[in-house]
Formats: sequence, structure tokens, C-alpha cells
Amino acid sequence: MGTVRKTITLTDKQDQWIKSQIAAGEFTNDSEYIRDLVRRDQEQNAQFLALKQAIQEGLESDISDKTVREIWEEAESRYKNKRD
Repeated sequence: MGTVRKTITLTDKQDQWIKSQIAAGEFTNDSEYIRDLVRRDQEQNAQFLALKQAIQEGLESDISDKTVREIWEEAESRYKNKRD
């Protein structure tokens, strides 16, 4: 994987925040902190897109004859299976 050098401008307060995270041992340097932010943003965006797709599928689906309890149990089951 290649790398690209970027120059960014931060406020003093933002710079101090990053330095405090490094001092606390959360990150080893500024670049690691910024890369972590980008990774988390990518993950959050992927989750958002998946949710958006699920909502769209729900809107386009027919009305269900299942009870709310049945739907809830199916959703819980899918969630548990996804985690395993």
C-alpha cells in the first residue's frame, strides 16, 4: 500500500488535543491519530450506507403480516448471527 504526504492546518486547540492523546499513550504520533480518524470515518460511512440501504429496502417492501414481536425476534436473531 502506497502512502501520500499531506499538509494540514489545525488550530492550536486541535493540535493540543492531538498532543494530549499522544501523551496519554493512545497514539504514537500525529499521523497515527489522523489515520485512525479517517478509518473510523470510513467505518461510520459504511454503516450509514448499510442503514440507508436497509431503510430503502424496507420502504420498498410490502406490508408484513408478522407481528411486531416476530419481526423483533428475527432482527435479534440476525444481529446475533452477524456477531458470531
